[in-house]
Amino acid sequence: MLITDQQPHPLLPLPEPEELICSDDTPVDNEDQNLLPNLLLTTLLRLWADRHDWFFGVDMGIFHTTGTNPNIPVVPDGFLSLGVDRRKEGNSRRSYVVWKEEGVVPAFVLEMVSYTARNEYQDKLEIYRQLGVLYCAVYNPEFWQRDNHDPFEVYRLENDRYVRQPGEPVWMPEIGLGLGRYRYECWGLEQELLMWFDPDGNIHGIPEVTREELLREQRRTERERQRAEQELQRADELERALDAERRRADAAEEQTQRLADYLRSLGVDPDHLPSSDDRH
Repeated sequence: MLITDQQPHPLLPLPEPEELICSDDTPVDNEDQNLLPNLLLTTLLRLWADRHDWFFGVDMGIFHTTGTNPNIPVVPDGFLSLGVDRRKEGNSRRSYVVWKEEGVVPAFVLEMVSYTARNEYQDKLEIYRQLGVLYCAVYNPEFWQRDNHDPFEVYRLENDRYVRQPGEPVWMPEIGLGLGRYRYECWGLEQELLMWFDPDGNIHGIPEVTREELLREQRRTERERQRAEQELQRADELERALDAERRRADAAEEQTQRLADYLRSLGVDPDHLPSSDDRH
């Protein structure tokens, strides 16, 4: 369990989770950005089926207080937190809000480098350093030469800076998992996967994970995302309706004030207009 983000933000009040955007809505560049993090999640669901003290998020916003604005999340392709409830109060999380998780920050994040470079090696690693994320993995199978990096790199936070870890798979003792690449004939195609490993370098999960299970998990994740977006849309529509009602009320009040000013210009007190009975 890592707890490094408990200080209240000095300038802004911390919002409630339902007030926060669940992700950055940035489309993924390729199917692997959906498949590989979900494969890691699906493997953990089987490997840690009897544990309820962990959470793995896929393309989900992490809201924290170490930046300039707690309303702006950082969104990794995947992340793992330990020492938190598997389901928050029995419900699915829309986002991961550190100040609602007793300050527990992710122990591991996964960044998959995109066709359009998004500063995975600089800006985002700096955010994770400030946040106190212990391990950061950067997977870059296509554009590693462009970026002057290796296709697979894992960094560990040591003395407030990230140090690249040697070897592969990389064993992460604080988490109890190793991470590495593995080429596997997957559903009729040979593909490079990211997989969890045990301390001896054996792969977790390959024989058990089926295409149907992974697709089912992807569909569940998509349903939760769509539901969260619908809730956000309903909240936006309600806010717009309230704004419109406020504008109508303001316009009516302004019209009433103009009428009162006009009556006063005629020497009539608008607060003491004669009633219908007074005119008979």
